[in-house]
Amino acid sequence: MTRRALSILLMLVPTFAMQAQIDDPVQWDIRANHLGSNRIEIVIDATIERGWHLYSTQLPEGGPLPTTFSFDAKGYRTVGPLVLRTKPHKAHDEVFDLDLEFFEGSASFAQVVELTAERAEALVAVEYQVCFNDKCVFLEKELRVGLAAAAPVGQTAPPTPPASEATQAPTDSAPQAQLQEPPHSGPAPTPVDRGGSLWAIIIEAILWGFAALLTPCVFPMVPMTVSFFLKGSENRAKSRFNATVFGVSIIALYTLPIALIILGTYIFGGESVTADIFNWLSTHWLPNILFFLIFMVFAASFFGAFEIVLPSSLVNKADSKADKGGIMGSFFMALTLVLVSFSCTGPIVGSIVVKSTQGEIWEPIISMLAFSAAFALPFTLLAFFPSWLKNLPKSGGWLNSVKVVLGFIEVALGFKFLGVADQVYHWGLLDREVYLAVWIVCFSLLGLYLLGKLKFKHDSNLPHIGVTRLALAIASFSFVVYMLPGMWGAPLKALSGYLPPQQTLDFDLMRIVRENAPATPHGASAQNASSLCEQPKYADFLHLPHGLQGYFDFDQAMRCAKEQHKPLFIDFTGHGCVNCREMEANVWGAPRVLDILRREYVVVALYIDDKTTLPEAEWSTSTLDGKVKKTIGKKYADFQISRYNVNAQPYYILMDHHERTLVPPRSYSLNVEEFVAFLQRGVEEFRRTQGQ
Repeated sequence: MTRRALSILLMLVPTFAMQAQIDDPVQWDIRANHLGSNRIEIVIDATIERGWHLYSTQLPEGGPLPTTFSFDAKGYRTVGPLVLRTKPHKAHDEVFDLDLEFFEGSASFAQVVELTAERAEALVAVEYQVCFNDKCVFLEKELRVGLAAAAPVGQTAPPTPPASEATQAPTDSAPQAQLQEPPHSGPAPTPVDRGGSLWAIIIEAILWGFAALLTPCVFPMVPMTVSFFLKGSENRAKSRFNATVFGVSIIALYTLPIALIILGTYIFGGESVTADIFNWLSTHWLPNILFFLIFMVFAASFFGAFEIVLPSSLVNKADSKADKGGIMGSFFMALTLVLVSFSCTGPIVGSIVVKSTQGEIWEPIISMLAFSAAFALPFTLLAFFPSWLKNLPKSGGWLNSVKVVLGFIEVALGFKFLGVADQVYHWGLLDREVYLAVWIVCFSLLGLYLLGKLKFKHDSNLPHIGVTRLALAIASFSFVVYMLPGMWGAPLKALSGYLPPQQTLDFDLMRIVRENAPATPHGASAQNASSLCEQPKYADFLHLPHGLQGYFDFDQAMRCAKEQHKPLFIDFTGHGCVNCREMEANVWGAPRVLDILRREYVVVALYIDDKTTLPEAEWSTSTLDGKVKKTIGKKYADFQISRYNVNAQPYYILMDHHERTLVPPRSYSLNVEEFVAFLQRGVEEFRRTQGQ
């Protein structure tokens, strides 16, 4: 007998004795997530006791028993292979003399199935081997979960029972494990479609790309670069090919650096690291104050205080290489354009990237691709059709006017970054009325400039104004008139994503009216239709919109939900979240939505970017990166990612007292009727499952 075989035999001798003496060191949980139509994702989670390890599903021959899942497939069929949602550890096993994959702490597996009947029950047989040091045990489990087709609109699909209710029948070879639902465990729903907000970001990036063409740094380059590709080219096809290379190079120079940084952190650090970087970039005081100062410096440059240029040696070196022609010449011509236009496009690019980092990891890449494509498109088209150059306006004083107008816009947008830092760290420097005052003054001065009442250093004489300037002046002053009522509490829904929250307003006339509203038919004002069980934590600096009462701590809110026999409405939000403010102003503010939230739910807002340090007793250790989360933001950002595999805000969960998701979550969507239906379905499902 070989030494390896003897070692394996000695390791397996205690197996049967162990099966008779120990509880199962693995706790299993099974649930079903609807993917739409008749497709369902069956998710199986394993919680492994400390010191034990569970072998993976794919192991080499001659090794230990892999974990296997057998689906009975009655009323459904499996689609595709089983997926490992948890990355296994890999190490060399001295006993088996093999490189083996295994899990420690926890593991998650998923299998997509397609229903062939209206309803079915999935019976999943699991065979697995777990080891503790040099001792191993073979076990089997039988898991059951109900499957049903997605509910038609207006109806709800039956909920998936939690682990405590799922049938888990052990076979003769393994004792029944004492299964306890782990804290904060529950279904991890499929991320909802954020197409609406993503398209909004793409469209905004495209508009900024076209706007950048009108800046004084870029517009004069249009005829110069186009003539570069036409000069000396006898082959029209070659000229157009070089122009195409030029356009593609512009896109690559803007997009690839950002893509490489993001994908590099994602590949080597994982989603949690990437999320931490994005969270730091969009909410930490340092980058926000830095961007604010950069915007102010660029605005001063646009007003004519000084000129911002990159080192001439860098630009000249790229320009000299462009003279060589060919593909490399086209690339370096694109590089020259990017470098020369930096002083005008830099703030635009920074604003787009920072805003898009408040969503999924792909959004900065997609938004920069959209910006650069719009920016490069006119150059490429004019190189293809040079006769179009005749229709372009000549360079002149109007370009400096464009630059000044952008300067005013830079000032207004720059305060958004200062506002984010102020809200996240609760400095109290930039309340809503102060922010509005800055914008009102800024756009009033812009209107006066467009009318010729203000003149800057490099402006040309303006004996009269044209129709375009008059139209822009009317738009600017109309915007000012729209903002004025906001100083006394008007919601200004169109600007809700950019302004500080309504509750930061010192004198809110609208709130005073609400608080003195007549009693409702139920004998209480609308504001007091719901009551709190206890004083909410952090209520001295965190607030809900529209006078809603609620909590900012998950555990505290869940206790109140159980006490009041209500479902829990979870709002994953952030101080710097533009879409969150838009949802609160345009959707939460609808009377029907407010009425349901006040009467039927306990509301909890979990801020993923708040920097307030928690008491040590409330620190939590991440299951993703093993780090201790010490602030409100880090704790609930990790909670959202680890539990729901989502890193975008806003994100809304309706939950029962067993921490089960009642209906599929929702994200950013300004459709009020759909949100009302979402809340109503949650109430109906809660009552049905609670037997009310």
